[in-house]
Amino acid sequence: TVLLGAAALALAAPPALAHHSYAMFDRAKTLTLNGTVREFRWTNPHSWIQLQVPGENGGTDEWSVEMGSPFELLRVGWTAKSIKAGDKVSIQVHPVKDGSKGAGFVSGTDAEGHPLGGGK
Repeated sequence: TVLLGAAALALAAPPALAHHSYAMFDRAKTLTLNGTVREFRWTNPHSWIQLQVPGENGGTDEWSVEMGSPFELLRVGWTAKSIKAGDKVSIQVHPVKDGSKGAGFVSGTDAEGHPLGGGK
């Protein structure tokens, strides 16, 4: 009886879905990064933009910008070929709280001002 009851509870429980926290990003701050795409990774569980941004003291800073999953991005108009290495972009991000060169993607435009990913 105990095993049957445990099995019934297990089957009735809602499935656990993986959740990736965005707690590391400071959502109270939005930065604009103007730079050149070094790499666009269309991967699960999150896609990434590696962006080369001119540094404040000369040189170049590389920012790692986290995005949603490919499935989430497809729903708003992105494809694996929406951007590529060498593209000039301007993106808005929520920076990581620790001040390192990482961020969460908010929105962006290409060099001609067109919204990235279809602009949806």
